[in-house]
Amino acid sequence: MEVVFLGTAAPDGWAAPGCACRSCLAPPQHHRAPLATVPAELPPDVVLLDVATLPERLAELRRAGLDGSAHVVAVGLDHRVRSLDELERRLALWGARAVPDGFVLDTSAPSARRPMPRRTLVLGGSRSGKSAEAELRLAAEPYVTYVATGPSGDDDPEWAARVAAHRERRPAHWRTVESTDLAEVIAGAETPLLIDGIGTWVSTVQWLDPDGFESRCDDLVEAWRQARRPVVAVSDEVGLGVVPATTSGRRFRDALGRVNQRLAAESEEVCLVVAGRVMRL
Repeated sequence: MEVVFLGTAAPDGWAAPGCACRSCLAPPQHHRAPLATVPAELPPDVVLLDVATLPERLAELRRAGLDGSAHVVAVGLDHRVRSLDELERRLALWGARAVPDGFVLDTSAPSARRPMPRRTLVLGGSRSGKSAEAELRLAAEPYVTYVATGPSGDDDPEWAARVAAHRERRPAHWRTVESTDLAEVIAGAETPLLIDGIGTWVSTVQWLDPDGFESRCDDLVEAWRQARRPVVAVSDEVGLGVVPATTSGRRFRDALGRVNQRLAAESEEVCLVVAGRVMRL
């Protein structure tokens, strides 16, 4: 069966009339037309979805049994995505595609769904967007376990606000585990994991178990190497700033730098997030 797509943009089209933002000044020509009704009965292996805005809806469909061979086509596209390159990058993470107006979809061809990398390390500085990028990578997965390695913040209002902001941003169906025993969590994982983050884990274990710290680092790296489910870990890049003024600060920086190197060496994918932009390493 062939399906012809007559419009894949949002109701106002892309570019939006009168909008001078970066995305609308240089939109992809083949995504200009507003969404139109496709004059065909879709087979059950084709899904049209505003996945660029709500990838968690794709996760819902996959939890309900949507097959990995299904063709997921992004519609409702407009300047909410800053560029075509960024759109294509996100859709590749989620196993979806964007198609031009007038495109004929061959449903007998393979879908865009590809296996996730088994191990992904997302690095970045403070407020770089590293956590949001890690969450983006798992947003369309049907089941995800979020591993929080830091305190809940019950006795620290500022930290509690940070925790609440992260929780609000995550899809509601994600399960949350609070643990510093990362080796055990990774080894026993039954769903993809998002660990946020390694920096907090290092500081916590250094404080609570200084004598066992190196051994626990070894256990973490070995569990990471042997991970049986996809795992995305967030970590702080601390080697680009000034030398810490205190002994404890230098100890933390050096330890985290070593852990980052060891995890990166065992990862299929490593990226650095700077000002919300992603650089693959």
